[in-house]
Amino acid sequence: MRRAILFEKLEGEFVRCTACAHYCRIMNGMSGACGVRKNIGGELYLSTYGKAVAANNDPIEKKPLNHFLPGTTVFSIGTLGCNFSCDFCQNWDISQAMRLLRGQAKGGVQQAETMLQRAANDGMDLPPERIVQETKLHGSKSIAFTYNEPTIAFEYARDTFILAKKEGLKTVFVSNGFQSKECMEALKGCGLDAIRIDVKSFNENFYRDICKARLEPVLESVKLAHRLGLWVEIITLVIPGKNDSDEELKQIAEFVAGVDKSMPWHVTAFHPDYKMANVPATQKAKLERAWKIGKDAGLEYVYIGNVDAGKYGDTYCPKCNELLIKRDGFSGEKIGLVDGMCRKCKNKIAGVWS
Repeated sequence: MRRAILFEKLEGEFVRCTACAHYCRIMNGMSGACGVRKNIGGELYLSTYGKAVAANNDPIEKKPLNHFLPGTTVFSIGTLGCNFSCDFCQNWDISQAMRLLRGQAKGGVQQAETMLQRAANDGMDLPPERIVQETKLHGSKSIAFTYNEPTIAFEYARDTFILAKKEGLKTVFVSNGFQSKECMEALKGCGLDAIRIDVKSFNENFYRDICKARLEPVLESVKLAHRLGLWVEIITLVIPGKNDSDEELKQIAEFVAGVDKSMPWHVTAFHPDYKMANVPATQKAKLERAWKIGKDAGLEYVYIGNVDAGKYGDTYCPKCNELLIKRDGFSGEKIGLVDGMCRKCKNKIAGVWS
């Protein structure tokens, strides 16, 4: 457990958490919506600081990030909890653990808080110093906070990133984009290099009913991350009957293009899970349709994922159509990319290549 940085003191030992756009007002002895940021005596603490529940050396393409150190691995950390409650979450066993524990508590809120703290304490000890050591030991070029929403573990990520930059490592957030402005600016200040943001839908009702959140803060995070100079890639999980209409996909594509036409957009296949086990998997034809919608909107780089992507997973020069990066699953091989440029026409390709 560690005292948080992103919070404000209020009257009567209440605090306001400023890590995400929920801006939870939390009374003494209670946690916010995420279940891991707790008010103790009028001070906010992160209960999962230094406590990981997942740690793996992943291909960077698995995040997915296609224009950020392709072909390298990233040491990936996950903690408990999330500020969303998505019915389709594919990491629900860790992201929704705190909400599920709250639902199981029969002895009221105090018992629930006790259960949350015990769960946080059960994580593996992985302080920032050890994360950096493990990253170097595995030969990875970057560190990612991923698997669950990293914003809620801001202080843990912040301290890790500060150490990582001293060792010449890159840093990544894999996020739902519900950061507060305060959080996003602080992340930039502590050395965040890249952020992959979910734009799950372009429908406020989808966010409210299925994710228990709001759309507008996500869109603002995309724009702010871009203005701050972070490398940004967008992902949309295409769910049959929920967010897969041509109209909605066009709205998302046009939004991304309006921020930056060179910002990659990943359209990926949904697989039945959690509370949406009765929804069919996304057909590849729908993803190919989404790919075309993205290209028609002017996006230079559109990718499909969670299926055998074929050519739709490769990177081509938007100027001359030269093949730059060939991908097979989660592996990427530079073919026509030299020093961040197309070897054929010398066009500069947007991304972080070294």
